[in-house]
Amino acid sequence: MHSTPQPRIALLIDADNAPAEKVDDILTELSTLGEISIRRIYGNWTKPHLSGWQSKLLDYALRPMQQFDYAKGKNATDMAMTVDAMELLYTERPNAFGIVSSDCDFTPLVMHLRAKGVQVYGFGADQTPKAFVNACSRFLYLESLGGPQEVPSAEENTNCAVPTTELDLALEEKQPEKTTNKAQEAPKTAATGRMQTAQLRQNTRLMNLLRSAVQALQDDAGWVPVSALRTQIGNKASFDPRNYGYATLTKLLVAVEDFEFKNEGTSLVAVRKKTKNEPR
Repeated sequence: MHSTPQPRIALLIDADNAPAEKVDDILTELSTLGEISIRRIYGNWTKPHLSGWQSKLLDYALRPMQQFDYAKGKNATDMAMTVDAMELLYTERPNAFGIVSSDCDFTPLVMHLRAKGVQVYGFGADQTPKAFVNACSRFLYLESLGGPQEVPSAEENTNCAVPTTELDLALEEKQPEKTTNKAQEAPKTAATGRMQTAQLRQNTRLMNLLRSAVQALQDDAGWVPVSALRTQIGNKASFDPRNYGYATLTKLLVAVEDFEFKNEGTSLVAVRKKTKNEPR
């Protein structure tokens, strides 16, 4: 009996926008999704602020890619990563990419990779611009991996504008930048703790995502297997329950207190919307 080959993943790290202390957690996460056959890390290695990565290169078989700055105060790492990603897409043809950065400049790249049929797993700080987060197949905040860790900011401002696309316009309609509701912002799970029920229920985007997924998949009695729900949500949006402080989707659904369950504690656990006359 032949075993099914694992998906091949190309990991590209923007050293200027990623903490060396999180590399083990990132590799652990990606290793559950496939074989990390390509491991490259980009930066100007003549700069002292990247010294923390030196010991990690050999320990984790990371191939350092040197990129000198072409102008003072402006690094070219993001462009070098983008060029390499495009070359790898058409030559090595990996099944997925892991992009480690908090820089919104990678948003067009991620959108292109996904349009070509590959998964993109993003990793970045909790201040990562929403356009980049939502463009990924799945995005994990580095603060939600392992223990609390301060993520260094980039040499350049990452809160930059991104090209206007149909996806961006759709996201802006659902999540206007002017909103001041703290529950709508990126949750900082490891730094500030698990989001409580009231915070979760105030997060309109999250609640709409969960409710619409249940409605789309429910059977005649309103039940949906959580496994199917997880797949549907992952196909629709960049989503991971750990970004809200919960290890699994089931635990997040319980915390929301908007659903009822059957077959709890088994692989057949299912969920449905509570009826109005049931207490929450």
